[in-house]
Amino acid sequence: MTKWDYDGPILEIENLSISFFTRLREIPAVMDFSCTVQPGEAMGLVGESGCGKSTVALAVMRDLGKNGRITGGTIRFKGRDLTTMGEEELRHIRGSEIAMIYQEPMASLNPAMKIGQQLMEVPMIHEGVSKEEAWKRALEVVTDVRLPDPERILKSYPHQLSGGQQQRIVIAMALMSKPALLILDEPTTALDVTVEAAVVDLVKDLGRKYGTSMLFISHNLGLVLDTCNRLCVMYSGEAVETGSIEDVFDKMQHPYTQALFRSIPLPGADKNSRPLVAIPGNFPLPHERPNGCNFGPRCDYFVAGRCDAGDIPMQHVTGNDRHDTRCLRVDEIDWNAPLKAAKTVEKTPIGNVVLKMEDLRKYYEVNANALFGGGDTKVVKANETLSFEAHEGETLAIVGESGCGKSTFAKVLMGLETATSGQIFLYDNEIQSTPIESRNTETVSGVQMVFQNPFDTLNPSMTVGRQIIRALEIFGEGNSDEERRNRMLELLDLVKLPRAFAERMPRQLSGGQKQRVGIARAFAGGAKIVVADEPVSALDVSVQAAVTDLLMEIQRKNRTTLLFISHDLSIVRYLSDRVMVMYLGHVVELGTTDQVFSPPYHPYTEALLSAVPIADTKVKKKRIVLEGDIPSAMNPPPGCPFQTRCGWKSKVPGGICETQMPPVRTLANGHQIKCHLSDEEFARMEPVIKIAAE
Repeated sequence: MTKWDYDGPILEIENLSISFFTRLREIPAVMDFSCTVQPGEAMGLVGESGCGKSTVALAVMRDLGKNGRITGGTIRFKGRDLTTMGEEELRHIRGSEIAMIYQEPMASLNPAMKIGQQLMEVPMIHEGVSKEEAWKRALEVVTDVRLPDPERILKSYPHQLSGGQQQRIVIAMALMSKPALLILDEPTTALDVTVEAAVVDLVKDLGRKYGTSMLFISHNLGLVLDTCNRLCVMYSGEAVETGSIEDVFDKMQHPYTQALFRSIPLPGADKNSRPLVAIPGNFPLPHERPNGCNFGPRCDYFVAGRCDAGDIPMQHVTGNDRHDTRCLRVDEIDWNAPLKAAKTVEKTPIGNVVLKMEDLRKYYEVNANALFGGGDTKVVKANETLSFEAHEGETLAIVGESGCGKSTFAKVLMGLETATSGQIFLYDNEIQSTPIESRNTETVSGVQMVFQNPFDTLNPSMTVGRQIIRALEIFGEGNSDEERRNRMLELLDLVKLPRAFAERMPRQLSGGQKQRVGIARAFAGGAKIVVADEPVSALDVSVQAAVTDLLMEIQRKNRTTLLFISHDLSIVRYLSDRVMVMYLGHVVELGTTDQVFSPPYHPYTEALLSAVPIADTKVKKKRIVLEGDIPSAMNPPPGCPFQTRCGWKSKVPGGICETQMPPVRTLANGHQIKCHLSDEEFARMEPVIKIAAE
């Protein structure tokens, strides 16, 4: 049988169980998992970290490592059972008929080999083709993945490419031998939303072109909606619901799926009138799963004596396309019942200006040959004439792609860097030239930061309580150890962690719990301004809801000013009062959340909004995929910084976009846009996101 003449399901997984064996015990990672992928179908696999998504993918690749073992069930690829296949046969199938794309592109690329050589290896090894033929194919596939100047790319090393370009090369490599099944494990997590949109479009187009079936693993439901025809929701090692995208999104039949959708910020959610509903409790550890339904302890519909009586099988939902659920009470629950009114809260009153930036610039000097000295000195313009104000009790979101200068500005504000020029006023005190070691304790404790990755910011050898007490000591809080210990316990209460966690080590905490400790530490000195740098992007969606809710609650209590740096515009829309959009060091748009999310937009904001994946089948989006990569801050384009990627440039006469920096225009009610477009063109802009009528 050749690799093409098979017309049954490409992948059939039946009752699959996988365990990992340690010296202490057997840890069941996946139990009784079944799913089928038909030819040309894209199946999304979603769920929280630790639910077993990647374990299923690795089992299909038969790459579970030394400790992992398939303990039951079958995995059939084109009718052949992969679980009983020998190494030689597997080697022939892997890379040739089944290919996998990982989350981190550099894990799949050899840093010491040019891109062309790495791509040519695939057909030369799997199909025995000549060097000339392999080079021709490599050139074709690099053109297919829409990379500029394919010849130059093939002669480059991986480190000479951006993250988005590296990921495209990995996709090209996976498609070199036209596999029948492509497994994608969170392939866009590390990418900006605009690059993510382009990569997702690319994967869909190539899937159609090559007729490839896909298993798409993600925790982003919006991305799955954009990419897949079918969906399988996993919870704690089990499939809990599976069906077509329309059936699962619009007629969900499992309490976990419902809870997952209620914890993500869809259009219409509002931090005051319609807050998100976090899933109560915690995800069970594999060796501490409850009897019966794994989701039982966190479920609103749980019935003792029934839901915890014994194993619950998947059952078919009548009337839908291959729609199954693992819920005993599926026919008793009113799935269309409106959500019980969650607590609504008063909007935090916005107070006086507490932070003001005027024409802030931050440049870095870089030697062309920094390692050995010599060569021309180049300047990286990380921030250009940044001006804005932030008020007491306000959430100001700062959005933009990697390299736009968001984090540089945060470092200058924190005193980790000093400004090149311009002024920063904190309560009327100038702080732009004062590094952190020269700032007084009051200033340091008044401006604090919550970082993106909670794993990197905690000391692994200190208990949670000790780390918070250490912060209190540094900020000069409390007159005695007893006072500081009591304050530490109050801070744990504030971030809704049990007081017993004071004695725990960071390794004993989940990601969301670690992030809460980071927030407790930031508020130890009574911070008035908190810079939250992507504080929830490393967390699962259900944990994100709880952490954002917590930040809002603390803000209401302490009247904190929150500078929320993010690339996730869904969460920005949900919790921010005002939004500042940055591109290549410039503020290109600034206004209230409603102003920024409705036309007129800066052309870059318009593209950002169109790229955001939204997990709602009723939302219709205008699709704008930005061509090209962000220019280098070391060599910015002349004129408008966005003109090299702007779709509106042709509407501006005289080519001034390419020669003149646009002025900052103030539209209605203080809405600022830095753009050459005329008022007539702005008035013609249409909404990017439309919600279809019920």
